[in-house]
Amino acid sequence: MTQPDTQPDAQPRAEAQEGPAAPVTLPVARDSPFDPPPEYTALRERCPVSPLELTVGPGGDTGWLVTRLADARAVLSDRRFSHRNELISLPIPPPFPMAEYAPPPAAPGAFIKMDQPDHSRYRRFLTRRFTMRAIAELTPMITRLTAEHLDAMARSERPVDLVTAFAEPLPVQVMCEMLGVPGSVHEPLARHLAVLSRMSYGVEELITACTEIAEALRDLVSAKHEKPGTDLLSDLARGGELTDEEVVNIAWALLGGGFDTTANMIALGAFALLAHPEQLAALRARPELADNAVEELLRYLTISHLGASRAALADVELNGAQIKAGDTVVVALPAANRDPAHFGAPDRLDITASTQGHVAFGHGEHQCIGQHLARSVLRIALPALFDRFPDLRLVTAPEEVPLRSDMLHYGVHELPVTWDTDD
Repeated sequence: MTQPDTQPDAQPRAEAQEGPAAPVTLPVARDSPFDPPPEYTALRERCPVSPLELTVGPGGDTGWLVTRLADARAVLSDRRFSHRNELISLPIPPPFPMAEYAPPPAAPGAFIKMDQPDHSRYRRFLTRRFTMRAIAELTPMITRLTAEHLDAMARSERPVDLVTAFAEPLPVQVMCEMLGVPGSVHEPLARHLAVLSRMSYGVEELITACTEIAEALRDLVSAKHEKPGTDLLSDLARGGELTDEEVVNIAWALLGGGFDTTANMIALGAFALLAHPEQLAALRARPELADNAVEELLRYLTISHLGASRAALADVELNGAQIKAGDTVVVALPAANRDPAHFGAPDRLDITASTQGHVAFGHGEHQCIGQHLARSVLRIALPALFDRFPDLRLVTAPEEVPLRSDMLHYGVHELPVTWDTDD
């Protein structure tokens, strides 16, 4: 939805927040694999726009942490809060030690880290491929790939790691088929992008990953010029309105966003359903609940556990807090999606509950362009998994499943499962 260039100040709630508060650090540690850090509950109740310690960046050493849904949606839909890379400070340490942190402006085509008008200019080249109607046309392809991976999983020796056998390779193949990436490139691209999905890595790892990804995508774009197809990259390369550098960076943004996020939702969603057998039973008994079940899993799990960061371009009052131009504001998406002012029983997984208004995909102009694709993969993959293996179960205690608290997107590192039924 297009927003006006200027907007009135976001309206605070009727109740004033407590304050002033000492700056907090961004919560990361969890008491449960499915619940956000417990600190969010107290912050949301007492100081929903809280001073936040920042580790490094252009915006100073203190910013703001937003934990209520109404405030989150206000920030994410207000053009006075910028998504430009070079303006935003980090709430967590940088991936490797550095004397200074001066993030560069987004490269041509890297629309995710741009504001208007550049953001919309690039995004319009993609919109028609990501509409609900366009994604619905991919249903046979997603269904076919899902069945192929489940067939391979059925032939595997048990126990099986659901992450590497199903959750990771399926969205990689879906996105690569949509973009027109040949099979020989799937694994190296996924491997190098996985390095960049970590919260820490070495300088040499970074250089290697970025170099290999860029070279692979440049070669791919060159091949599309010589032999175009019906895929998305061919459309971008032959349109004549974009440079090869822009096409490469658009592809990088789509692949980087599409691989890691959907894979984590498949694995963590399966884990949550296995840990809540009454919800899994309800889904199996009522397949028509699949769409709402996916929305509830997106809300309940919210894998973007580090939130959405913005930089204030002007002084803004938000729920009683005086945000100054240049301040970094971190919207705590997991906290917003558990806001009891909006969701009836926010800390309970209930696939029949209303999920309207959740911000798992963000909100406003920068809401995830691939949200309909992610939903489609989840709606197909999760029911198909449990239909194929009706007695699927964990082979380890839930508390022993290794969690991705150390990654940019939350999930599980591995999910060992088994079953008794044979084909």
